[in-house]
Amino acid sequence: MKTVAIISALCLGSASAFAPAYSGRASVSLRAASLDDMIGATVEVGEKIWDPMDMNRWVPADYAREAELANGRSAMLATVGWLWPATFGTFTSDDVTTTDPIDAILQADPQWWAQFIVLCGVFEFWKYQKKNEGCSYTGGGEPAVDYLNLYPKDPEARKTLEVQELKNARLAMIGIASFLSAHFIPGSVPLLPDGF
Repeated sequence: MKTVAIISALCLGSASAFAPAYSGRASVSLRAASLDDMIGATVEVGEKIWDPMDMNRWVPADYAREAELANGRSAMLATVGWLWPATFGTFTSDDVTTTDPIDAILQADPQWWAQFIVLCGVFEFWKYQKKNEGCSYTGGGEPAVDYLNLYPKDPEARKTLEVQELKNARLAMIGIASFLSAHFIPGSVPLLPDGF
């Protein structure tokens, strides 16, 4: 009987380690405060921060914005990379012989991909170092990169520029997603021709 009581106590004690802890209402007020301070509450999203799935309950707002801008900047580059070969042609190369972006990815030399991944790692490390120095690569502070001094000094002009970048990033993410959809599912995007 003693053995059964000990095993039962151990099982109940270990099960409570996996039970969710009560967090109270403090997280809700912190969440609201962090969303109120962010840029991006524009007329397109109802004059509030767009979070239809309430992801901010699980993901900090600053982290989500950093991810949104990083993905948006990548999407802007991807959109240019998708349209450039069809419009202007490709660079002289022996390994990539097509203007189809998906086929070009598969034709590229693996050595090129290794160099690209290392370059991306260098950029991410540099961004991390600049963030630790107090610079910003997402807005709201002194920029990490501004060699030509194009980033405005006026806070209102900075806010306008940051909103423009956010809108362009969102549009580019929608654009590259539609290009991929039209490429793999012909006719899925009404305004894009088949084989785009």
